Amino acid sequence: MSTPPLASGHQGPHALRPLLDTVLAALDTGARARGGPLPTGGPEAVAGRIREAVGDVLPDHGDPQALRTLVHAFATTAADPAHPLCAAHLHCPPLAVAAAADLAASALNPSMDSWDQAPGASELERLVATALAREVHPAGTPDSLVTTGGTESNQLALLLAREAHGGSVRLVCGANAHHSLPRAAWLLGLPEPVVVPAPSGTLDPEALDATLTRLSGPLLVAATAGTTDAGLIDPLPEIAAHCAAHGARLHVDAAYGGGLLFSDRHRTRLTGLDAADTVTLDLHKLGWQPVAAGLLAVRDTHDLTALRQRADYLNADDDTEAGLPDLLGRSLRTTRRPDVLKLAVTLKTLGRGGLGALVDQVCAHARQFAALVDAHPDFELHAPPVISTVLFRPTGATDTTVAAVRRALLTDGSAVLGRARLDGRLWLKATLLNPATGPDDLAALLLLAAASRATLVEGHTPR
Repeated sequence: MSTPPLASGHQGPHALRPLLDTVLAALDTGARARGGPLPTGGPEAVAGRIREAVGDVLPDHGDPQALRTLVHAFATTAADPAHPLCAAHLHCPPLAVAAAADLAASALNPSMDSWDQAPGASELERLVATALAREVHPAGTPDSLVTTGGTESNQLALLLAREAHGGSVRLVCGANAHHSLPRAAWLLGLPEPVVVPAPSGTLDPEALDATLTRLSGPLLVAATAGTTDAGLIDPLPEIAAHCAAHGARLHVDAAYGGGLLFSDRHRTRLTGLDAADTVTLDLHKLGWQPVAAGLLAVRDTHDLTALRQRADYLNADDDTEAGLPDLLGRSLRTTRRPDVLKLAVTLKTLGRGGLGALVDQVCAHARQFAALVDAHPDFELHAPPVISTVLFRPTGATDTTVAAVRRALLTDGSAVLGRARLDGRLWLKATLLNPATGPDDLAALLLLAAASRATLVEGHTPR
């Protein structure tokens, strides 16, 4: 058997070109075979299709058609975030230019743990990390780390807070906080978090003030800019003021809402963000990047000294003194992909204006969809959207019916809606992250939800 071709080197591009043709053709035929935003039939039917396509995972003799077969099956059984009726989660359709850049990262395969494995990528990461940190913290000495997403960024924020306070800190967060925050406290061996009420879906600043007044010791307050259930933003200026008054450190989980920084129209919703010591960002949400594309921005680069590690084979003292960049202090991970390349390409290609326009479009789509829901006699709107998430439910329906409507749509593959429990009730959730969505798509999404409810409730006719 001859040696399979490699993705890089002089022959790499020539070897990749026909394989890319195969992949693109299989993506196309797979999407056509799927026909909608989700494969039909539910989990067991989808699993059966994958099992049939794969057959023997590790056969004695290889199959030269495996790339075509498996990519086709992968596309046929995918949830396609670029489909306008796929609107459940913070799961964006990636930009083509970002996906193309990601191919280059995969082909060259730099590992971001030592300069000699990623010479250019290390400088590219420094430039992009600094630029994005200054979007959050325009003054001072900010920096940011590239992460796999909000969960890793939130964990890093707690770790840096713990180290800044000499090894001990207590997390104070709203009842609306992302689940990764209390999990991070558990992983780091921190005390049980103190949960502050969020009666309207956002952290109550007066309750926070009372909580900080009665607590002692080093404290880290975690606020949210873009909740996963309704896209709500905590009152950041008031929270920052209370943290300053009580000497508490502030972290803001802006994994969802951080993308508003690119929009001249919407960035004022993040007023107060620059007061945070650390901020979580996710550009595989309102940044239209392939997963993963997270960051943790820090107001003071000195905080990152807590991550410094020494491994002679990666960052020997004499190498560092000779000028080779030390990358081990840039992550909790050792081997990691150059995810910065797709970020750099996107930022350079679209610029602030282009990214801001995408943000404005999806926020406008959310307002349009909310208006359709509000005008429809068979649906109830939870509230006007803050970012690009709309919560709604069939009028007079029980929570059981709401859940059944969503699952029925998933099973027949016609639409992908999420779910959120707020104000003691279950809501359907439309998270609109596709800039190409049109008015007809929004109307179709609501019509499908109405039709699904009609099939579940005898005598109900959608209007």
